[in-house]
Order: sequence, then structure tokens, then C-alpha cells
Amino acid sequence: MADPVVLALAVPLCPLAAFALTWLLARGRPAAGAALSLPAIALSFVLSAVMLWGQVQAPGAIQADIPWMPAGRLSISMGILLNPLSALMMVIVTGVSLLVQIYSLGYMRGDPGFARFFSYLSLFSFSMLTLVLADNFILLYMAWELVGLCSYLLIGFWYEKPEAARAAKKAFVVTRVGDLGFLVGILMLSLLAGTFDFAGVARFIGAGSVPQGQVTLVVLLLFCGAVGKSGQFPLHVWLPDAMEGPTPVSALIHSATMVAAGVFMVARLYGIFQESADALRVVAGLGAFTAVFAAAIALAQDDIKRILAYSTISQLGYMMLALGVGGYGAGLFHLTTHAAFKTLLFLGAGSVIHAAGTNDIRQMGGLARRMPVTTVTFAVAVLAIAGIFPLSGFWSKDEILEAVRAGGHPVLYMVALGTVFLTAVYMSRLFFMAFTGASRGEGAHESPAIMTVPLLILAVLAAGLGMLGSPWVGRGIHGLLDPAAPRPVLNMGILVLSNGLAAAGILLALVLFGGRAGARAAHARKAGPLYSLLANKFYIDELYLLLIRALFFSLTTAVAWFDRHIVDGTVNLVGGASKMGGALLRRTLSGKIQGYALIITCGALAALAILLAAGLGLFGAWLTGPGILGPGGAGR
Repeated sequence: MADPVVLALAVPLCPLAAFALTWLLARGRPAAGAALSLPAIALSFVLSAVMLWGQVQAPGAIQADIPWMPAGRLSISMGILLNPLSALMMVIVTGVSLLVQIYSLGYMRGDPGFARFFSYLSLFSFSMLTLVLADNFILLYMAWELVGLCSYLLIGFWYEKPEAARAAKKAFVVTRVGDLGFLVGILMLSLLAGTFDFAGVARFIGAGSVPQGQVTLVVLLLFCGAVGKSGQFPLHVWLPDAMEGPTPVSALIHSATMVAAGVFMVARLYGIFQESADALRVVAGLGAFTAVFAAAIALAQDDIKRILAYSTISQLGYMMLALGVGGYGAGLFHLTTHAAFKTLLFLGAGSVIHAAGTNDIRQMGGLARRMPVTTVTFAVAVLAIAGIFPLSGFWSKDEILEAVRAGGHPVLYMVALGTVFLTAVYMSRLFFMAFTGASRGEGAHESPAIMTVPLLILAVLAAGLGMLGSPWVGRGIHGLLDPAAPRPVLNMGILVLSNGLAAAGILLALVLFGGRAGARAAHARKAGPLYSLLANKFYIDELYLLLIRALFFSLTTAVAWFDRHIVDGTVNLVGGASKMGGALLRRTLSGKIQGYALIITCGALAALAILLAAGLGLFGAWLTGPGILGPGGAGR
């Protein structure tokens, strides 16, 4: 078998090569973009699968790096860390990317930016894979920011639309807020530990030589990056607006890979996070709040992609909750299953939009008769995310519930159970309003096979992927990620409770939004202030805009006044004095030779008079000095 290091390096380099070749060769030949990008990501997926299988057979960490930049006592290197976590993430990233690119062949057909779209996807895949493989903070941060750049490019892909351009800028700016804290945390860690290497920093922090309060501060600063990238409250506001990008972008970046980077980062640095119990409590609490907060907002949204966006925020909150209470394997297991059913939901939504010509679920209905493949696969994803036994979401979500319960967090446990119910309600509402009831849009039809085949593959994964964490396959994915993890156990109490809540949510949605009742509920729901509060997303965007105008704009106005009147005024004063002096001097220049001769003569006479006066003064001082005319002199 080839050297694992070589194979690992080849995984991100394949899409990077596709990106470069697309820009060099695909100008004027749109099909060349896909012809280069698809084989590259397919090869990366095969190599990733090979490495994951190698980790299953013989788990272990393989690290390789080369010196890059000496910086005083710090030595910055560039290298990779291949272990079960990175191998699993590489399969997720490349697998989802491959299916999304196949789907995009149909969805983006005829778009003027077809080749550019695939080049951006290749660059994103390279960035995300580099982030996954990084073995030190410098390379991690470089890839982290490059992923953010790719997100900006893809969200604003249709940049001629003002909404897309604004959404891209909003995503870039909001995530930079979290990244600032992330960068400060990295710099503090490097100064404390004297290294940027993950393992070296973990050993230093674990040695107990850093005060606990300082450890907590550093860990929370690192967590700021995860809050921004994974759309956790209060930096969640960029992710719903990011739905302005093409739907395949939403499926790839904003459901399964980029937004999961924050969860992956916490998991990668879990040895450091575990050194601060206070920081982990913050992670758990914020994750639980984000989960229920986003689920509540999703109840009152009508844009199909925005519903899924808030669903993503909620599910990422679940993952953070699991990591915060010590459920390392549960959180990563949910990340894995979520990649399958959320990608399926987004691609299914794209199929619906492609057929119905609208994002508004109020203008849909009766699509089940015209789009049977999309309907069935979408239903599988809805049941999976609701946690219905035995689909994939059940296994991972119930494991999170068990981790929260076993950790002794009753309040967080109740919040997590409430989120189960809300998730079933808003996802079932979406399904019933879009696929059942009276038909709307007579032109709707099933998507072509190039789009439905990826849906079928993802439906199989959404249904069966959870078996990897069931008690019937040994320690499954948990044993791969954590050799010390116990064998999964099926908790019948949680199974009955969670499935009961999910079933109740589905039944409530059926009563309110199924069939003709859906039309009545659509009008009735607008009557109460609670609906307005949820529909307007708790007015968080408006609050931010108010704060920006009240604080930031006021500050910038004051700074502009200071710059205009003090800084510019001082410069203008100096310039004005120079101009005034020049004007006065200019009056002495008449251009007449006799006038200049008179000035020179007067100046010479004045100088001679000054010299004469000075000479007389010195002579007088000499005469009155001691020994001449002064006291004790001859003239006494």
C-alpha cells in the first residue's frame, strides 16, 4: 500500500489542481469545468475511503510536517495529522462534494457561470480538506480563512443580484467577528506554550502550568471561531441569508461541511477544551439555547431554504451540546448522520424549487403526485431529522440525549427534548405544505435523473447510516473515534420518549397544515404576536442594525468630525500660514533691479549697524573689566 502521508496529501491537492486547471483551460468552455472538477473530487473520495478503511483496520495517528518559518523561540511548520477523526471528515467532505457536483450538472445547466461555479467548488473542497488535515494552528487558521473566502464567493455567486451580494458580505463580516476571537486565542496559546502544534499545546496546557482562569479565557476565545463558523447564537444571523447562493452551495457548504468546521475544531482541540470545565459548560449551554432558539424560528418561516437553514443552526447546537457535556462520540456521530439527511433535504429543496419555480412553501402543494422520487426521498430525510426509529437521526440524536441525561444536566435535557418536538413540527409543516394538499403550479415535474440519483443515494445513507452507531455493530463509529468508548446501548426509555415527542410533533403538523387545514392555519397563524415574533426571527437582525447605527455609526461620525476639523484643520492651518507668509513675501518682489539693490544696500547697512553695536558693547565690557577701569585696576 502507498505511503498514507502521500495519499493524505493527494486528497486536497486533487481539487486544488482542478481549480487551477479550470481557470487556465476552461475559459470559453463551460463543460470543461465539470470535466476537471468531478474526476478530481471522485479520486479524492476514493483515496479518503481507502484511508478511512486503513484507520478502521489499525487506528492511530500519523503526523508529518516540515519546518516553514522560524520565529524566535517559535518554530512554525506545515504538516498533516491523519487519525480516525480526520479520515472520517475527509470521507464526509469528499462524499458530499461528489454528490453535490453530480447534482449540480443538472441544477446549474445553462448558467453563464457554470465553469466558475465548479472552480469555486474545487477551491472550497481543497480548503476544507486542508482544514481537516492540519496539524497546527497556523495551517488550521489559514485554511479556516480560505474556507470563509470560498463561502463568500459561493454565496455571492449570482453577484448581479443585490440580495446575494449583501448576503455574501454579511456572511464574511459576521464570521470575521468570531474569527477575531479565534485568532487572539491562537496567539495567546502560542505565547504560552511556545508552539503552534496541537499536541504540543495540549501537553503544555495539560501539565497544569497555566492558571485555570487563563485556560478558560483561551478556550472561550477559540470557541468564538466555532460560534461564528457554525452559526451559533449570537453570530447565527449570516447563515439564513446565505441561502441566496445556489441551492447546491447551501447543501455543500451550509449544511454538511463548512458550518460543521466549528464542531470539528472543538472536537480536534477537545484535549484543550477538556482542561476547562467552565468553558465546556458555556459550550453546552450555548449549544442547547441555539438548538431550541433556531427551531422555534423555523416554525414560522415560509422560505423552504431558510427553514432548512434554521434547522441546520439548531442541529449544530445539538452537536455543541453533546461536546459540552462530554459526549464526544455522540456529537461527531450526529455530525456524520446530519451530513447525509441535511444534504438530502437541501438537494430535495433544490429539486422542488427547480420544478415549482418558487422558494415559498405557501405557493407549493400537491407536489407528491408530480415528483414521486423527490417526495419519497424528502420524506426519508424529514423522518431522519425528526429522530424516528430506526433512521439515522434517531441513533445520533438519542445518543446526545443519553449523554446529556447521564451527565446530570436536567435543564439541558429538557431543552433537548423540547427541540425534538419542535424539529418534528417545523419539518413536518414544510413537508405537508409543499407535498400534500391542493395542487399549485401546474408546470411542476420531477427533476432529471442527474438530480434524482444523488437524492436516492443520500436517502439510503439517511436511512441506514445510523446503524454504524447501533449496539448491533460492536462499538461502531464510537470505537473508531475513541478507543476507550464503551459499546453503544439502546436506552428504551429515551427511545420511547423521543419517538413519542417526534410523533406528537408530526401529528400536530398534520392537523394544522395537512390538506385543507393547512390553508386555514396559514391565515390563522398570523393573528398572534408570537407568530410575528418568530417570523421576524426575534428581531435580532433589527436589533443588530439598531446597535450598529446607535454605536458604530455614532462613533464613526465622531471620528469623521475629528478627522475633518482637528486633523484636517491642523494641516489646513499650517498650509494657510504658509500661504499667508508667501503672500506677504510676494509683495517684496517687484521685478525692478534698483529696488532689489536698495533692499540689499539697506540689509547690508543694517547688518553693519548690528555688528558695530555688538563691537562697541564688547569694547565697553573690556574697558570696565578687572585690571583696566574696574575695581582694583590702574584707573582706581
